[in-house]
Amino acid sequence: MIRDAIVDEVRAIRDQIAKECGYDIHELFKAFRRLEAGVPRSGGPEATQQGDAADEAQATPAPRR
Repeated sequence: MIRDAIVDEVRAIRDQIAKECGYDIHELFKAFRRLEAGVPRSGGPEATQQGDAADEAQATPAPRR
């Protein structure tokens, strides 16, 4: 099988993010939601707090007028 450098890089990044989340699927999806929201990734607790706020903002729809 031919190795693809792009696929290898994507898998390495995915594994790195999973490792940062302790391979916990719930934390992994929170991390992906933070990335989608544009919250920078870091291993510190402040990233988790910012990410939780981003998760809550996405979970609560804006009121319609």
